[in-house]
Amino acid sequence: MMDVKTASDFLSILREELIPAMGCTEPISLAYASARAREVLGRFPDRILARCSGNMIKNVRCVTIPNSGGMTGIECACTLGAFGGDASRVMEVLEAVTPEARERTKRFLEAGNCQVVYLESDIPLHFVIEATAGEDTVVAEVRHGHVNIVSMEKNGSVIFRNDSRSDEAVLADRSALNVEAIKEFADTVGISQVKPLLDRQIRCNMDIAYEGMSGGYGLGIGQVIRDAYPESIVTRMRAYAAAASEARMDGCDMPVIINSGSGNQGIASSVPVIVYAREKAIPQERLYRALVFSGLLTIYQKEFIGKLSAFCGAVSASCAAGAAITYMIGGTVRQIKDTIDNTLADIPGVICDGAKTSCAAKIASAIDAAMLAHALAMRGKTYEAFTGILKEDAGETISCVGYIGKVGMKQTDKEIVRLMLNES
Repeated sequence: MMDVKTASDFLSILREELIPAMGCTEPISLAYASARAREVLGRFPDRILARCSGNMIKNVRCVTIPNSGGMTGIECACTLGAFGGDASRVMEVLEAVTPEARERTKRFLEAGNCQVVYLESDIPLHFVIEATAGEDTVVAEVRHGHVNIVSMEKNGSVIFRNDSRSDEAVLADRSALNVEAIKEFADTVGISQVKPLLDRQIRCNMDIAYEGMSGGYGLGIGQVIRDAYPESIVTRMRAYAAAASEARMDGCDMPVIINSGSGNQGIASSVPVIVYAREKAIPQERLYRALVFSGLLTIYQKEFIGKLSAFCGAVSASCAAGAAITYMIGGTVRQIKDTIDNTLADIPGVICDGAKTSCAAKIASAIDAAMLAHALAMRGKTYEAFTGILKEDAGETISCVGYIGKVGMKQTDKEIVRLMLNES
């Protein structure tokens, strides 16, 4: 029986990570910091300087900013946050942007008053916002976490400073996370404890999936998947998850319940599970428990990789969704672990080349791989340990893939950024 502290920690982890965000989380992070800087500045800025790490640059430059009227990029995110953001709404900071704020943002950008420069940093999620009005300048620095402002200064005077890493300052202890413990918690947690959290996840993530299926965003990938392939449950899982991602990346102003700081991971770890459960008429309580399992397994995998890296988070989240489906239909711990190993044997090398509408295609591919892994596992078929990077236990495989994503692909990450910036 799981001890009380571990169960409490796991519940807190879900509450910390499954939070709403409107738009891609990296530009929203910039908008949030800019809104906070404007509050300290006490007026609208005349100039904004954004110094951003490579991962921030690659994850913002190609996505449409929600409530911006179709604008993209770092400059728009910072400026719209400064002129129209409400920092009290945190990751939904741009929810209440007014037409006046959009117009002010356009004029500010046309005048060239927002500048972006590359920030040399070993921290993937790292940026500094400098907002200036007249003789006053406010500097806000964010590290590690999307809303983890580690320092705020005005005219050289420190307003506050907090040098702790966001992943060390969280309330819940992640050290007990492993496949067996996650399954035990999913099996035993009181549904009343997670129902409000999961009802919000189901509502938000499926609402944007339906919106994406309208075909009004990006390439209309959800419709293409649905129409181009024989109708099947896997087709619908891929179509709805991809459509949700595409809408989000293309500026839809509907919120998503994120996972590990990512809306695409929040979508990929939940929408396929929800669609499968509805298609198979699986009882709602079983769906809730599967979403708990999928959410925690995604978080567990990302603990080894970090918030941002050259490793595509859709792989981790889709792997969790496939394993959650194995769990949901009564698979054993062995079959769950086989689903994880089969997935990570197939697609452990998908790169993250920034947030953009084509992330939707990667989610569709990753879900396809995860469902093949699930089908193999349910038939007692799995790739043997030490085949490639597979280890004797799925937990070891997860840590191995995490090491590759966080350490092994560090130079890959730098090369991706260099190519995206057209540097020689």
